[in-house]
Amino acid sequence: MGRGRMRYRQTNAGFTLVEVILVVAIIGILVAIVVPQYQSYCNRAYDGASMVDLKNMKTGIEAFRSDFEGYPGTILFASTGP
Repeated sequence: MGRGRMRYRQTNAGFTLVEVILVVAIIGILVAIVVPQYQSYCNRAYDGASMVDLKNMKTGIEAFRSDFEGYPGTILFASTGP
């Protein structure tokens, strides 16, 4: 009767709890390293963009000064109405 029985093979159909916890821990460590570096990268990009904007504003103000012989806010324009 022992020969007629079918033997079931046990196969690994999934991950163990230890493997899942290990993968989650590794992902958590990687995120903890990457997020501050990304924030630093974004801050440097924002600082660079701000510096470019300030230089452009300075150029515009100096162009205004050379055209109107004064800085914006210090010159009163005459009304051109009827």
